Amino acid sequence: MVYFIGAGPGDPELITLKGIKIIQACDVVIYAGSLVNKEILKYAKPKAEVYDSATMNLDEIIGLIVKSHKDGKDVARIHTGDPAIYGAIHEQIVRLKKENIDYEIIPGVSSFLAAASVLKKELTIPEITQTVIITRIGGRTVVPKEQELKDLSRHGATMAIFLSVQEIDRVVSELKKGYQENTPVAIVYKATWEDQVIVRGTLSDISQKVKSKGINKTAMILVGDFLKNIKAYSKLYDKEFSHSFRKKEDL
Repeated sequence: MVYFIGAGPGDPELITLKGIKIIQACDVVIYAGSLVNKEILKYAKPKAEVYDSATMNLDEIIGLIVKSHKDGKDVARIHTGDPAIYGAIHEQIVRLKKENIDYEIIPGVSSFLAAASVLKKELTIPEITQTVIITRIGGRTVVPKEQELKDLSRHGATMAIFLSVQEIDRVVSELKKGYQENTPVAIVYKATWEDQVIVRGTLSDISQKVKSKGINKTAMILVGDFLKNIKAYSKLYDKEFSHSFRKKEDL
């Protein structure tokens, strides 16, 4: 069995108990060394084979998994954040299916959620925004034309932009097509890591602030009015709100 495990955003304690238990039980551990905190490896059993996929291509990774499978060894494939979001697991899954190798996906804490937590903010605020758009700017990975930032920005929703801080000028230019220039923006570099950096601003000044800090990778861009000092509240805990029990639709 192959387990795709979300290791969380950086803090080694932000991995699920299930993820830890599986790592402890696997004979082979393959982790994304350029992104996953190496402290996660302390959960591996002493005799486990540990490989850093940062130096491996897809064929090499699949080759190692196939060999391990034939040897009767379970594999923990550790990804940063949650593997379902920009985890590059799709191409691995396609190959595993061809090899008739079973797999399971163990979710993890995504970096956009970690960024919200260190900013001490809720991404969805009543009467302000009830939608979160997760996206990225196009580069070597092509973004469908109808999903470009300039079009998504017109919704005025909370936006979490991955893998794009290196193009901050282009990001800001696209966002201004929909958001106002005074829309707040927060850049969180390496959320929950010891060297975490937070940069706050608006669309009018965030680009220069980010560049002055030398941030050009491993950062989450959060955009939207949820970052403001808002006094709008959910009805869930309103003392005037009568209910026999609280339901999801009351939120």
